[in-house]
Amino acid sequence: MTVTLPFSDQLAAFCQVARRIAEIDEADSLLIMLESALDWEKLAKATDGMKVLLAADRAAHLEGAAAAGFATVQLVASDAAVFEQLTRALLESVADDLLDPGATVVALYSGFEGGVIDSMSVIRLDEHLGRLTAHDLRQLETRVPLDTLKTAVDLAVAIGREGREGKPVGALFVVGDHRNVLKHCRPLGFDPVKGYGTHERQLGDSKVREAIKEIAQLDGAFVVASDGTVVAACQHISAPSADITLSKGLGARHWAAAAISRATQAVAIAVSESNGTVRLFQNGEVMLRIEPFRRAMKWRDFEYESAGGQD
Repeated sequence: MTVTLPFSDQLAAFCQVARRIAEIDEADSLLIMLESALDWEKLAKATDGMKVLLAADRAAHLEGAAAAGFATVQLVASDAAVFEQLTRALLESVADDLLDPGATVVALYSGFEGGVIDSMSVIRLDEHLGRLTAHDLRQLETRVPLDTLKTAVDLAVAIGREGREGKPVGALFVVGDHRNVLKHCRPLGFDPVKGYGTHERQLGDSKVREAIKEIAQLDGAFVVASDGTVVAACQHISAPSADITLSKGLGARHWAAAAISRATQAVAIAVSESNGTVRLFQNGEVMLRIEPFRRAMKWRDFEYESAGGQD
């Protein structure tokens, strides 16, 4: 049975503030991250005239929303932090042509208290998603299953945002076409994943992802099979880099990512140690750039009209 939460005064207030911010920043859409179903009729009234996208990781939370005229995005159930879920919702929306890659989006979500929408951010996709287009994302899917790619990207974004023990950490994941990738690799010494069973090396396992965050502090790349199995870690990549051109300031990790993605059918995901930026490489080129969210934006003393009009 679907549980529908009451449309609270707080949510109504957030919708009013979101409308004002959208007008000021000329935002294209309002994205609401849901943890339960809402009174769709009241939401439609509160957001009348706005393009609204609703995202949730459970179908029950979106039940009836499409019939009420809302665009919906169902995410894969995950224990990822809200900012990873938010990034995933934006990627899904671009892939489904619900958002333009250069759009400005006002996002409402639960950043502090579970089940309560209490946070707002203004997101400019051209700053977070770089040159991503829906066509690019679909092309990536032809080489690597999208679920595997999303899991790897989520992990890379988490590493870029969190670092480890307060220190920035860089990382490189090479996903797909692992047999050919390994032809261009050699171990830098100890391989932390060697000797474990396949079921103990699945990227979809939260324990494996936490372990990888620790291992990421070591030098070398992670090689991940298309099915999400971490095949090898701490690998030195040596692939031809002729005819590859990268932006000034990108280091050896990014050159290795570009080279291996050109030499094989793999997609390479590089995390910059200096600023946490995540870049996806395909065929030697940057196809996607993500700037990890550091924290929820805190809005100060926005005035808004009450639902009943001015006092």
